[in-house]
Amino acid sequence: MVSVDHVAHRILTYIPYVLVLIDMRYEGVTCGRDGSVDNHIEMGKKLLAAGQLADALSHFHAAVDGDPKNYMAYYRRATVFLAMGKSKSALPDLSRVIELKPDFTSARLQRGNLLLKQGRLDEAESDFKKVTCVWDVTSREMRAECFIQMGEMGKAVSDLKATSKLKSDNTQAFYKLSTIYYNLGDHEMSLNEVRECLKLDPDHKQCYSHYKQVKKLNKQIQSAEALIQEQRYEDAVSKYEAVVKTEPKVLHFSLLAKERICHQGSRAIPVCSEVLQSDQENVNVLKDRAEAYIQEEQYEEAIKDYETAAKHSENDRQIKEGLDKAQRLLKQSQRRDYYKILGVKRNAQKKEIIKAYRKLAQQWHPDNFQDPEEKKRAEKKFIDIAQAKEVLTDPEMRTKFDHGEDPMDPESQQGHHQHFRGGFQSGYQGFNPFGSGPFNFKFNFN
Repeated sequence: MVSVDHVAHRILTYIPYVLVLIDMRYEGVTCGRDGSVDNHIEMGKKLLAAGQLADALSHFHAAVDGDPKNYMAYYRRATVFLAMGKSKSALPDLSRVIELKPDFTSARLQRGNLLLKQGRLDEAESDFKKVTCVWDVTSREMRAECFIQMGEMGKAVSDLKATSKLKSDNTQAFYKLSTIYYNLGDHEMSLNEVRECLKLDPDHKQCYSHYKQVKKLNKQIQSAEALIQEQRYEDAVSKYEAVVKTEPKVLHFSLLAKERICHQGSRAIPVCSEVLQSDQENVNVLKDRAEAYIQEEQYEEAIKDYETAAKHSENDRQIKEGLDKAQRLLKQSQRRDYYKILGVKRNAQKKEIIKAYRKLAQQWHPDNFQDPEEKKRAEKKFIDIAQAKEVLTDPEMRTKFDHGEDPMDPESQQGHHQHFRGGFQSGYQGFNPFGSGPFNFKFNFN
């Protein structure tokens, strides 16, 4: 973004040209009712051209005193004030000029620039709107700077696009467009605009430096999205972490990366929480964190996130289904949880479930216990372990359980066949923890 001081410097470079235009436009105009006023103005002009600013100012003071309604006297005095670096003194004179002659374009343009320098952006915009011609490159560039200062990037883009067409070699317009798009988080448009700059001037230092940065960032983001499409989520997370390192200052890119990490990564909860600190009403991130809470079996926290998301997106079906799921799982967690029985996470793969089952089946096999009470406790534990394996390795039953329904619960499975009815019989014939089919539990431990 171009600073106000830079804009002010540019303004001062335009002043001599403006003065020449004024001299050409108003040469020979009778401004006052007294010839002495004209004499003071003419003498002031000569002294100004000679660089004798203090003497020129004295004559313009006299011209203003001699004819308070002579707009040229005020304009000339404002010109001297600007040449002396006294912009605050010049501003009232320029305003008086515009009051006396509202169509005095040069005075309004200069006042707009002074207002811009002082940070009075709304007033500056008003002046620029009144003097800007659709075909005038300089005035549209100045108005674009004003829009940038005001944060109205859409209007700035519109003016800069126009200037890039009105001026055939306007590399600076393409550079500014690229930086605006970049700061808005649109890396693809930023890349397009900076390439246009380099087409005009391949050695343009600002554009080439910016091009390398945008190209690197664009490649990282595209690679990360391709990895997500391939379901290589952890690799995608690594790419998005690289995005944050490449551009840590532009909020849009860091939020984009963190949102994607939140949606896909194993560190979803802390990353989602970080995003929500900056954007508390981000519905997608709230849903992602809620789902991550479910995976971590923090159902009450998941319910809170879904309820918050619902306040900002009342008709979101995904929120409603997620909330229902979290509420069912909370209720279920207060009863029997097959994942907890086997000590696996809710997203565990089948091989992880079978491995955990085999280990626990060996540990809690009733033949390992001699005391009647311990054996009875082991029998119950063993049944729970076997039922957990049965449910979690059967896709249909696992889906039911994940939606809050217990396939082994007679109350929720009335009319359905139930497994594991009754206790163990002699030899503890039951399910093989390492395969399928009935067998006798006979373990020999060396």
